[in-house]
Amino acid sequence: MKKAIMFDLDGTLINSLPDIAHAMNHALAENELPIHDVDKYRYMVGDGVINLAKRAVCETQDRMEQVLGCYRAYYALNCAVRTHPYDGIRELLHTLRQTGMKVFVFSNKDQQDVETVCAHYFPDFAFDAVRGRVDGVPVKPAPDGALAILRAHGIDPAACWYVGDTNTDMRCGNAACMETIGVTWGFRDEQELIECGAKHIAKAPCDILTIVSEK
Repeated sequence: MKKAIMFDLDGTLINSLPDIAHAMNHALAENELPIHDVDKYRYMVGDGVINLAKRAVCETQDRMEQVLGCYRAYYALNCAVRTHPYDGIRELLHTLRQTGMKVFVFSNKDQQDVETVCAHYFPDFAFDAVRGRVDGVPVKPAPDGALAILRAHGIDPAACWYVGDTNTDMRCGNAACMETIGVTWGFRDEQELIECGAKHIAKAPCDILTIVSEK
């Protein structure tokens, strides 16, 4: 029987793409580099802010560190401007809590940004753990951070669901031996999720409740 559920953040609980794109385009413009359409960021995000910056600067990798620093400073102050939770997510979280499950967030965002965004958009919901990128720990798809959350709460990976919207999430969840649920309302499509090992597909937040209850 499952005891917990672990969610990715960007593209799964919240649509943060507008704020991420705006902050990175600001950083690129500040460094006199070309900016990108918002939709293009769907395929830049998901692997942590360092990889985001590498992809955003394209062939000008010698400017990556400057752009990264500018992005981090700007996003820290503007990470909750255009972002919003997906419809039905707040209700989903509260319903899951009523079942007695522990509810975790595990993201490749920097730790402080994860804490800021979760506190802003879910002020009435107390996650059991909120974890982002921390120095010295590899980002997803490496399972290290996810397993650290589970160890801290005494939960076997087989007793936890992992929910995300990208191939990075599915690879992380499977590597950690959690049961994966891919969501199609985020930044990537259903085919990518299935090809990368999603055990279940949710097309709306209410589908997660159905999947969980069937188990």
